[in-house]
Amino acid sequence: MTKADPAAPGHVNLKMLAEHLQLSQTTISLVLNNSPSARSIPQETRDRVIEAARRLNYRPNYFARSLRQSRSMSVGVLAPDLSEGYFTRVMGGVVQELTAAHYFYFTACHDWKRELIEAYPRLLVERAVDGFLLLNTPADRIAAPVPVVAISAHGAARNVTHIVLDHSLAARQALTHLYALGHRRIAVMRGPQAIPDSEFRWQSIQQVAGEIGLELDPARVVAIDAAGWSMENGYHPMAPEIGYKPTQALLERTRNFTAIFCFNDIAAIGAIRALKDAGLSVPGDVSVVGFDDIQSAAYSTPSLTTVRQPLAEMGRRGAQVLLERIGNREKEFPAEIVMEPELVVRESTGPVSSARAI
Repeated sequence: MTKADPAAPGHVNLKMLAEHLQLSQTTISLVLNNSPSARSIPQETRDRVIEAARRLNYRPNYFARSLRQSRSMSVGVLAPDLSEGYFTRVMGGVVQELTAAHYFYFTACHDWKRELIEAYPRLLVERAVDGFLLLNTPADRIAAPVPVVAISAHGAARNVTHIVLDHSLAARQALTHLYALGHRRIAVMRGPQAIPDSEFRWQSIQQVAGEIGLELDPARVVAIDAAGWSMENGYHPMAPEIGYKPTQALLERTRNFTAIFCFNDIAAIGAIRALKDAGLSVPGDVSVVGFDDIQSAAYSTPSLTTVRQPLAEMGRRGAQVLLERIGNREKEFPAEIVMEPELVVRESTGPVSSARAI
């Protein structure tokens, strides 16, 4: 039996909702928090609780909960930037998990400025966040008295779990794909030194190239020297003060390559434009492979062959581990969780042309 609505929508607390449904506050709390213990509660009862909470616009008292649990129910998310591409895909997974757990999050963009990387964690700790989720941000630069999970970062920082990609498999997928198409003179666009993944990916590319008998001519290797993530990384200067144009610089140095493996999709899309402006067709003259599989990769012209990072899944897993660490401070957690990439073949790669073959 259910009593009449106890109050106007938006003014219902846990006790009132329990009295309205004639259930215990514990039962209500287990259902609304989606606790594992709620599985023992009949589905009909769970449905009734959720429907009443929705209809009466019940909102939990997070302040009271945080006092009981000694938690703020919030975390800090640190990232180099908030641009389209890597960040948006990873955050999609992060938000999904944090929302389901009724956690709020503060997002801070440090733009690779050392003073901000050091200052933001202090400011967020002052706001009593329960933990930190670092995106493309080295954990060894963060001094925090709370649990930390780092996505796409590497290191040996204590009490940090790193969510990383299997870069050896990623390099193997990209290079063997190009090798099978007949490409032997492959250019490589390395990532910015500041980004944690850059060196690991470059080491993996070198290792795989050696294993398959592919020569990496230094003249065909170009590096992104800035940490920004706009399409200008592949085509225009990465930053005004640097004035460096990776693909254009490569073309000025040599045209003796039939494919280019770019650090990320946005750089690859910029590289395709640079190649076109230089009178080269993709993939007729040069095949292009990106990295990440951002949403626009499938809709570029030509559509981009790329190594797909499971970015949303990495975000979800990172948030899951962070919440587990917050709830189990004494438990041992792995230092590293490795995720697998997937090669997505589209229009930007094809067989090496007979005119450009060795």
